[in-house]
Amino acid sequence: MSDSKKNRSVLIIVENLPVPRDRRVWLEATTLAQAGWDVTVICPATQAYPKRHEVIDGIHIYRHPLPTEAEGAMGYLAEYSAALFWQFVLAWKTLFKRGFDVIHACNPPDTVFLVGGFFKLFLGKRFIFDHHDLSPELYEAKFGKRGFFHSLLLRFERWTFRTADLSIATNESFKRIAVERGGMPPERVYVVRSGPDLDKLKIIPPQPELKKGRDYLISYLGVMNNQDGVDLLLEAMRHIVRDHGRTDIHLALMGDGPELKNLKAWTEREGLSDYVTFTGWADFGVIVPMLNTADVCVCPDPYNPFNDKCTMNKILEYMALGKPVVQFDLTEGRVSAGAASLYARQNDPADMAARILELIDDPETRARMGELGRQRIEHELSWQHQAPKLLAAYDSLEAEASARRRLRPGQLQGKGGEGS
Repeated sequence: MSDSKKNRSVLIIVENLPVPRDRRVWLEATTLAQAGWDVTVICPATQAYPKRHEVIDGIHIYRHPLPTEAEGAMGYLAEYSAALFWQFVLAWKTLFKRGFDVIHACNPPDTVFLVGGFFKLFLGKRFIFDHHDLSPELYEAKFGKRGFFHSLLLRFERWTFRTADLSIATNESFKRIAVERGGMPPERVYVVRSGPDLDKLKIIPPQPELKKGRDYLISYLGVMNNQDGVDLLLEAMRHIVRDHGRTDIHLALMGDGPELKNLKAWTEREGLSDYVTFTGWADFGVIVPMLNTADVCVCPDPYNPFNDKCTMNKILEYMALGKPVVQFDLTEGRVSAGAASLYARQNDPADMAARILELIDDPETRARMGELGRQRIEHELSWQHQAPKLLAAYDSLEAEASARRRLRPGQLQGKGGEGS
């Protein structure tokens, strides 16, 4: 490890999920720690992660309270305002207790630039924007409209990119937005995909009891918001049972979210409860056995401008365990899965049901697609291949900072700020 990396410190701020539950952020944090960075994370507290401060694998985690999960624009305003308050408070606490050189901000929301910009402007800290979600498109997907708040989110996004010294994109679609909409120089945008960790996602023997006495198991892993399409997957399951008369298939839904209660109620009303298991939030102790037992895994995210540009982590996790995938036809979904997936017509649960049954009834194709997916993860998309890209981004930031420190003050006159 070079001397320049020793005793360097980074403050990661994430509001969407706590760590270590946010698997991407936790992989980033542990990768940086292993590379010699002193890492602190600010994130929300939840029932599963209530401790306000703890140290895991040498990483200090400060958690803060948030209002009840947001509903509607005013709910989001309350949540994001509370998060911003606590991010400032805990950033100052971290600065005095542990110090930091870099703020690494993960969205949503696109408001953490206010924290990063403050410490950059007044204390000379550097600011990295880790672009996880397209907030304007996410707003449109959730509420079905644009208007004032959509325009405001576009402004926040643009100000975030202008504040950032560099940006990390989760795929090439996000990089294009950073460059074209955010005005970032292409050389300051690093693509670091959310690759699965093969040390955690291990292939193990299936557990037939998870099929609940049926011959086949379909699995879903992910959040259950109104834009995630779990309702469409349940409708596909209704087609499988009612229209196709298949009583030999069980569906396991792993995850939670605002729509979980409604999805359970719909399943009961439709008389499908015997065919569907809701596990709630799942850790690797649940995920790994369930996915290893599954015959087909499904990504039901419907087409919209948000989902079409997003890399769905669940697809990569399915592929990591050698499982064939069924999904709606989305741009980044095809980039991720390629020939390891069948593609249903956009937002059509009947066609999704047909594609699922096509795979259920063709074990040779399932095996071939699963192997293609596993090989793609092993050779290209796993976190082991993404970690060096994250470290390269940090190396570039360090190299530029070192070059600036070597320059005499007079040589800096007339130069634009980073990310300008």
